[in-house]
Amino acid sequence: MKVLFVVNRDQEWPFEIPGSSAATASTYLTEPAYSNGMDAQIVNLCRADRYQGRGYYVSLLAEARGHRPSPDVKTIEDLQSAAHLEMLADDIDELVQDSLQHDTSNLFELDAYFGRDPAEMHPTLAQQLFALVKAPLLRAHFERVDGRWRLQELHAIGASDIPPQHRAFLLAAATEYVTGYRRPRITNVEANVPAVAILRDEGEVDRPSNDAALQKFIDAAPRVGVRAELIAPDALARLGDFDGLFIRTTTNVGHYTYEFARRAAALGIPVMDDPDSILKCTNKVYLNELVTRHNIPTPRTMMVHRENLDQVVPALGLPCILKQPDSGFGLGVVKIETEQQLRSRAIPLLARSELLIAQEWLPTEFDWRVGVLDGRPLFVCKYFMAPGHWQVIKRDPSTRVEGRTSALSIGEAPENVINTAVRAANLIGAGFYGVDLKQIGDECYLIEVNDNPNVDAGNEDQVLEGALYREIMGVFARRIAVRRLVTVQ
Repeated sequence: MKVLFVVNRDQEWPFEIPGSSAATASTYLTEPAYSNGMDAQIVNLCRADRYQGRGYYVSLLAEARGHRPSPDVKTIEDLQSAAHLEMLADDIDELVQDSLQHDTSNLFELDAYFGRDPAEMHPTLAQQLFALVKAPLLRAHFERVDGRWRLQELHAIGASDIPPQHRAFLLAAATEYVTGYRRPRITNVEANVPAVAILRDEGEVDRPSNDAALQKFIDAAPRVGVRAELIAPDALARLGDFDGLFIRTTTNVGHYTYEFARRAAALGIPVMDDPDSILKCTNKVYLNELVTRHNIPTPRTMMVHRENLDQVVPALGLPCILKQPDSGFGLGVVKIETEQQLRSRAIPLLARSELLIAQEWLPTEFDWRVGVLDGRPLFVCKYFMAPGHWQVIKRDPSTRVEGRTSALSIGEAPENVINTAVRAANLIGAGFYGVDLKQIGDECYLIEVNDNPNVDAGNEDQVLEGALYREIMGVFARRIAVRRLVTVQ
């Protein structure tokens, strides 16, 4: 496996290291050669501190392409989390006190290049930060308060942040990394109590489960040997009191739901959906790259950036669909009727995200929705378009109209619809996914894979009724039992 260093500009990486090569971020993101089966490990040396910025997309698309990015997107997101920084500070507290005890100032800055301290004064601390954070270039700021040192800030820096006097040291550290240095694994097993927390937000408009469904989850839990309790968005500090977490509010990266998922994963408790699933499902650029790589049929699709905006209409025709990467519930998905409308809609979105998705328009009476849980199909529905509208939900400033839902048994749905949905969901993970598809004649096209899919009483449960809720809670029961067994052993 070859190592590919990705930087913003060619001059930032003039080095030649055996077994490696270099590319600019722009080249990596847009050139087909980097998405067609290349076997590589990506070392992302771009600044990645802006959500949906260039460095962010280097790591995101590296994951979609089956490459091994460092840092990965979860690490990038963790570095923006105050709660994660607190957890990290606690983990390294003893080492920090030992390492910095002889420093006479109250502020200290430490760089770590592939786990090595360029000042060569605190090698163990630099290596431990690299092991825990898994980013190639780190800058940590410590402050002494009341006689004790504390980690205050931690950033993944880029190659452009390296001072000239450290370039030779950076080359040596990178060479050591390419020729065999590997990061240690860090595990963290926490105690728990036998209960599943169901996270819900009473004020949310587009809730993934209505009140009746939430009560059915609570009622089903004892039937599979667990207990369920509703918790609110302010209950993050209580998460360690539970066996598992079931998120029943709309998820997104940078949202409190993502913080809950990350905390649950750090505690080692089962969570649906897990932070990786949230990260992958809430970015349509990632999904497009992933399913294209695995030959899952989709409508004709383009990854749109500033340089190819004028190619969208010739490639896809009009009307077409423009999607911001983290759109959901039909929000951020626009039907484009003219070239002028394309530019007026795309330019503001490109100010927020380096990449967008455009697709051909495939009008249908309904969309298929297949619920996939733990790698298996759980339910299947037809989501009909809102009356007089091209989407399932029609919104205007004063009203919200939703098309009807019709559930079928798994056996009643076309086999290729079910098979395509399961294939696509299993590329994401083993969580709970809602897979949307369109059918044109005998052909089936994947639209998207959603984490945290809707389960509303009266809709998705029309066929399975109470068994639907027992199946979902039963997955939690099995995962909790496995975790306890592993913990005891």
